[in-house]
Amino acid sequence: MYEDSIVLRGKIRKQKTAQGVLMQNLGRGKLMNALHWNMDDGSIVDWHSHEAEQFGYCIKGGFKIFYDDGNIQEEYEIHDGDCYFIPPNVSHKFIALGETEAIDIFNPIKEDIPKEIE
Repeated sequence: MYEDSIVLRGKIRKQKTAQGVLMQNLGRGKLMNALHWNMDDGSIVDWHSHEAEQFGYCIKGGFKIFYDDGNIQEEYEIHDGDCYFIPPNVSHKFIALGETEAIDIFNPIKEDIPKEIE
């Protein structure tokens, strides 16, 4: 009955979405979806924004996170065990510090998932 609610990450294909960035789409529930990230040291997820609120947890490594809401630009550094919240429609960017692994959760469901590149 609930087999669709179980995700075996080892069976999900990794997609290259930027140089040094691999994403796995872990799936979605009724109100949220989740992505898993592996990033090489220095790799970048460039400026973007989305309507969904974002929660992220850094499993290993770290990030520089940049926020720009149109009025204020801020920069933070996080490491394994730290987490972050990004409000809807706030531009943000990530730069990996070391080999980095993270999970992002989005609500409502983020439909504009990054596209795979060659």
